[in-house]
Amino acid sequence: MTCRKDGIMAKNKKKINKKAKTRIFLFFIIFGSIITSLSYSFFSNVSKIIEIKNEKQALNDKLVTLKDEEDKLNSDIKKLKDPEYVARYAREKYMYSKDGELIIRLPDDDNTSN
Repeated sequence: MTCRKDGIMAKNKKKINKKAKTRIFLFFIIFGSIITSLSYSFFSNVSKIIEIKNEKQALNDKLVTLKDEEDKLNSDIKKLKDPEYVARYAREKYMYSKDGELIIRLPDDDNTSN
């Protein structure tokens, strides 16, 4: 009878060992899946953060450029409100003259060298 009990106990032990191994295996599969999904989320978020930082830097550079352009345009507006500047600019660029002025056009330096 003891042999029979020993045989039953050995079978039960094998069943318990098999159940324990199955549980441990399932635990590692679930744990591995969780770690894999968390790692994927982490690295995809890191890449998005890097992309957003690069975009922010590009936009900051563009902002600086646009502010410089705005300052230049505001300076031009201020100059164009001055009638003396407008008159001088028109005389230089468009060859306008005051009453009684005579305009003499000199050849450009590029034309004289040919």
